[in-house]
Amino acid sequence: MEQETKEVQKRRAASKAAAVSEPIDLMELFWALLERWKMILLAMLLGMLLLGIYHTVLMKPVYQADASIFISNTNSVITISDLQLSSELTEDYAKIIKSRAVLKEVIEEQGLDMDFKQLGRLVSVTNPAGSHIITITVTCGDMELSRNIANSLLNVGIRRIYEVIGSSEPTVIDYSEAEAVVETTPGLLKHLEIGALLGIVLACALICVRFLLDTTLKTEEDIQKYLHIPVLSVVPYYEEKEKD
Repeated sequence: MEQETKEVQKRRAASKAAAVSEPIDLMELFWALLERWKMILLAMLLGMLLLGIYHTVLMKPVYQADASIFISNTNSVITISDLQLSSELTEDYAKIIKSRAVLKEVIEEQGLDMDFKQLGRLVSVTNPAGSHIITITVTCGDMELSRNIANSLLNVGIRRIYEVIGSSEPTVIDYSEAEAVVETTPGLLKHLEIGALLGIVLACALICVRFLLDTTLKTEEDIQKYLHIPVLSVVPYYEEKEKD
């Protein structure tokens, strides 16, 4: 009896090892996912609900204001070399606008309760390829504050550029205006889509992990597949009903 028990244990261990080393049956995994479609659907709805609540209750609006300047020589006659020089200096001008000195002066001017690193994360200075235009973009949760910071950066940046470069001051194209400030908060539909996708991914991942870790033998085919022994007989499951 003890010998038979050891033999059964060895076969079980062998079956588990074979299950681990066996290539994943993608069709079997597909059917396992399909059988649990209710779980996936529930996870999708739950993800949509959570992200919907987050968007409606917890998420604060985000506003974006921008201002722009043109980098060029202000002389009446502009040569090709002037245009080439201004193109090369545009990137330097953008770095000056986001320098510590400029950011600290803007903080002091606007009375902001933040350091220059925090302000720098709200500011984006871009230069479209092939142009002499620098766009200053400020993104924060206050519409008026974003506009004020953008205009302050514009003025302080222009003054600082003139002090450092020593050439003519850049020309202002657009100051930031109230009607030009846009709300960039992601919409409810986008959050619902993200929530649905996250729910589906998490549910499928959980099902796949359970599928890969489950090494129990459930059918005759599993016995033949993992133990490589023939099935001689099958004992059907019988549940006796209670008599009245």
